[in-house]
Amino acid sequence: MILYGIPNCDTVRKARKFLEQNNIPYQFHDFRKDGVTLELLQTWLKQHPITTLVNKRSTRWRQLNESQKEALISHCELTTLIEHPTLIKRPVLQTDNTPNSPIIIGFKESEYQTLTP
Repeated sequence: MILYGIPNCDTVRKARKFLEQNNIPYQFHDFRKDGVTLELLQTWLKQHPITTLVNKRSTRWRQLNESQKEALISHCELTTLIEHPTLIKRPVLQTDNTPNSPIIIGFKESEYQTLTP
């Protein structure tokens, strides 16, 4: 499993804690340090709409002007997410290492419970 996010995000911390307490091995991918690729975003968008992927409560979202918001949401302007990965709702959990593995966006303990043996 790969858990995508930023280490100082409270929701990411909750997800990491859950995985660790349940002995679920995972690799952590820091959006700020490791970035995000166009290919990865396109893979996620095959399973979830852009409106689920974008964190409209983030500070970065509030800093975008209306035309940038419109381009991102209506036209899937993914370069904005690549340039500002903190716009991505966190965490994103890729449940295994295959390209089309199920993706969980955000942290809901009930969804993560399905990962435990």
